[in-house]
Amino acid sequence: MGWFRAGSGVAKLAIRRTLSQGGSNASRTRILPSQNRYFHTTVFRSKAQAAPVPRPVPLSRLTDSFLDGTSSVYLEELQRAWEDDPNSVDESWDNFFRNFVGQAATSPGISGQTIQESMRLLLLVRAYQVNGHMKAKLDPLGLEEREIPEELDPALYGFTEADLDREFFLGVWRMAGFLSENRPVQTLRSILTRLEQAYCGSIGYEYMHISDRNKCNWLRDKIETPTSMQYNRQRREVILDRLIWSTQFENFLATKWTTAKRFGLEGGETLIPGMKEMFDRAADLGVESIVIGMPHRGRLNVLGNVVRKPLRQIFSEFSGGTKPVDEVGLYTGTGDVKYHLGTSYDRPTRGGKRIHLSLVANPSHLEAVDPVVVGKTRAKQYYSNDMDRTKNMGILIHGDGSFAGQGVVYETLHLSALPNYATGGTIHIVVNNQVAFTTDPRAGRSSQYCTDVAKALSAPIFHVNGDDMEAVVHVCELAAEWRQTFHSDVVVDLVCYRRFGHNEIDEPSFTQPKMYKVIRNHPSTLEIYQNKLLESGQVTKEDIDKMLTKVNSILNEEFLASKDYVPKRRDWLSSHWSGFKSPEQLSRIRNTGVKPDILKNVGKAITTFPDNFKPHRAVKKVYDQRAQMIETGEGIDWAVGEALAFATLLVEGNHVRLSGQDVERGTFSHRHAVVHDQETGEKYCPLDHLIMNQNEEMFTVSNR
Repeated sequence: MGWFRAGSGVAKLAIRRTLSQGGSNASRTRILPSQNRYFHTTVFRSKAQAAPVPRPVPLSRLTDSFLDGTSSVYLEELQRAWEDDPNSVDESWDNFFRNFVGQAATSPGISGQTIQESMRLLLLVRAYQVNGHMKAKLDPLGLEEREIPEELDPALYGFTEADLDREFFLGVWRMAGFLSENRPVQTLRSILTRLEQAYCGSIGYEYMHISDRNKCNWLRDKIETPTSMQYNRQRREVILDRLIWSTQFENFLATKWTTAKRFGLEGGETLIPGMKEMFDRAADLGVESIVIGMPHRGRLNVLGNVVRKPLRQIFSEFSGGTKPVDEVGLYTGTGDVKYHLGTSYDRPTRGGKRIHLSLVANPSHLEAVDPVVVGKTRAKQYYSNDMDRTKNMGILIHGDGSFAGQGVVYETLHLSALPNYATGGTIHIVVNNQVAFTTDPRAGRSSQYCTDVAKALSAPIFHVNGDDMEAVVHVCELAAEWRQTFHSDVVVDLVCYRRFGHNEIDEPSFTQPKMYKVIRNHPSTLEIYQNKLLESGQVTKEDIDKMLTKVNSILNEEFLASKDYVPKRRDWLSSHWSGFKSPEQLSRIRNTGVKPDILKNVGKAITTFPDNFKPHRAVKKVYDQRAQMIETGEGIDWAVGEALAFATLLVEGNHVRLSGQDVERGTFSHRHAVVHDQETGEKYCPLDHLIMNQNEEMFTVSNR
């Protein structure tokens, strides 16, 4: 139904007009608290002043702006036709009248429900789906002041406290969650309670900007399920153990190297257990390899606890260690500081599988690694024959300032759905410290959220309070499920804080005094989660002490072992590739010539069109001239030489990828690697047809 997806502003004006005509129960006073948790107005009119509870009225008398006189006559005619023969109206209207009219006639509990009320209730539910995130408790510090949208006030729709225990029926054709046809009759109180739990807790969901109804319905089913986040004792112990590792790792580094720069994760420690749970879920859904890109914030923690770089190696780098041992014939580069380094590891998962993790090395330039990670993921998919793009996945971790401010983020996002760049979706995790070095969000972007740039790609965005450990786990798993289901990008906005300065020797109170006054007295996420589990009775104090003792013991053992650790130059590489040649090996002069017979064979293939293909006559002339050059071996120009080079590389089994602006035709109309049929518009690339059953991606030429 078109009216259901109407803009909220139009719906709000319609409701205001209706209520102003018939006497409104909605007060205009906002913000101040009410005695009732659902209503934002401060005062309800007394019974003497209050408008009467809406009664069923004939459709022809409706004067609402969204059901004006003309529309109501139309609806009345539809209703009469439906009463005579339900098959005479469209299926959507059949469902409409069956749910709203038919149910009211047969169910005494909702016999007083009018169509006006039904539509207002639908608009209220939709308001929570669209704007519920504005009421969610996202800031762990409680500093962010956000006005609750007026659309979330039931009084705006004409409902009063007297309506809370009235029963209402909800049902709309082809909708999920609250708007599915099989929802039971519920009281307004239970509807509001569930909406508050689903959309206004520790998670704020943004997905109503997505135009695909199936995707929205999938998310509604996940979000509006009453038991979406219930974990048993065993699962909670695993989550707690992972949080302890994340927290104690940072505490250990802070104790041993008090003045060293490490760009710690304090305040955002839930990232580590969240990532681990995401990877476990992804492995269960078929992912075999993950490429990770991230900035320096939290990199050491990710290296040690997620990708499993040996702790003794990390500690050795802090201590200065010994001079690295040279390895003959191995390309090692010059190395980099410890918080720029990468590594790779085959990690076991909670479900008993193994998943390969590769953390790509990153320079100081924030977000520079984004296209590198996506490109590496695409390459892995090609070489592993992952045509469905479900076995190899990219993960990008961002800062809040850089996600909104760096152009490479937006550029990478916009390449994500192009045929020659798609990787089946990237999961973006924003470690949202709510401050970019010293810059407040209000000075760093114009939008409400740092993640708003992702809306251009219709990516769902899950904002989550970083102090709610289980909420973080839930959205991380949900992101993995989305990626594997819809093969498109998804964003997790981890709203946390930075307990210390940009680096550990920086003083943040110079520029954020109010924030850091709160942070100094704010408990750690580990303390919060420990207390939650202790109150639930699922974990005892002795259990927690055992976990802490075990972790601290291992950290100390690795610290002692680091004193004897001998580093190698290859340690800084993100992956240890066998057969990866050094510059000395690659730069040797060698014979790159090809036998004339081979050149003529491939030359014939790259200058021939299918029988029914009709190229532009000028392009046909160019190709005829190329065929003559190859046949005679005379007058070969740059374009022909390039085409022969590509062709011979391909027949030798090499993957060739050419990308950039206008590379298909060539800026100066010289390449013509892709030719267009002048009658049908179909494309033909001769270099795609050199060998039998050639992989269509073996030669890739793309104008971007």
